[in-house]
Amino acid sequence: MVSRLKDLGSQVYGDLASGKYPYVEIPSRSVSNIQYDKKLKQYVLGPERVKRNAKNTKHLRPFSQLLWIAFFSKHLMMENKTSTLRDIYYSAQAYHVDFEDQAESDEIITELESLVGSAREDLNIYPEERSAIFGNLTIEYNVPGYEGRKLDLTSHPDGVMIGPALTTSSFVKTTAERVIVIEKGALFTRFIEEKVHEKYKAVLIDTAGQAPRSTRYLIRRLRKELGLPIYIFTDADPWGMHIAMVIISGSANAAHITDLTTPDATWAGVWATDIKKYKLPSDPLTEVDIKRLYELRDDPRYTEQIWKDQIDEFLKSRRKSEQEAFARYGLTYIVDKYLPDKLRELG
Repeated sequence: MVSRLKDLGSQVYGDLASGKYPYVEIPSRSVSNIQYDKKLKQYVLGPERVKRNAKNTKHLRPFSQLLWIAFFSKHLMMENKTSTLRDIYYSAQAYHVDFEDQAESDEIITELESLVGSAREDLNIYPEERSAIFGNLTIEYNVPGYEGRKLDLTSHPDGVMIGPALTTSSFVKTTAERVIVIEKGALFTRFIEEKVHEKYKAVLIDTAGQAPRSTRYLIRRLRKELGLPIYIFTDADPWGMHIAMVIISGSANAAHITDLTTPDATWAGVWATDIKKYKLPSDPLTEVDIKRLYELRDDPRYTEQIWKDQIDEFLKSRRKSEQEAFARYGLTYIVDKYLPDKLRELG
């Protein structure tokens, strides 16, 4: 990755030395250039490209910002350091590089991803940590200063935060037979307390809402490197469905990244049909929820029958529910009854 950034710098220096205005061509992330690849089961970028030329005064600002992000990323990697998206925004001020706000610097980082063909995590840039993992899995760190140190992921009762060091670690050994991904921290904690990792030989992951990209990358690694099946549990609403789908098939916003998806992961619930089956407390769908369901129905990622059936059921019942709704039958019902029922149903 460092060599790619050096090549970018050499290209710019070469143009300047030749008396030419430097430029870069970046894959376009416009809606018209985002296509759904049925084979990969995710969105990818098409052939269109955008040219940023220093000769154009309108391009000078984003062109300069892009080069600075590339420069800063190269130094992060060469010095074995990491930075958060927020750190990048403030670090720019020390170099007198002007970003209007963090949204602008985040956008330029995404452009650099598109240009070099790698995720920001490969550039040692990470979002704030908020996901966690727990289970019978021992990892070995690879980050400088911690090389060779091992950690049992059952060592902390609140789970271990999924950060750069854990994402890039090696998997040493596990007795797990599956991964259970959970949308909410409350249920993640409940599963730890009820020893789901032992009863169902599972690695547990809390996404804390929409899964961060580092968490999606880790889920993909657990599937590809350890062969563990992935089961995703979310709230029974269109937003929960989409949390599961982003893990499975990615998002249009990350169409330029191809190693964040787990296409054979399974959305295990809570389904719209589970609301009726388990007589769960529920709330009416809002107009925003209903609009979102129609959007999902037109989305090419949702063409398999399970998704179509659940969308139709949501629109028919006009009800939604949460994972915590199972607590009406007692705090352990979701572990003692729903989870084994669902795993048997899914084979």
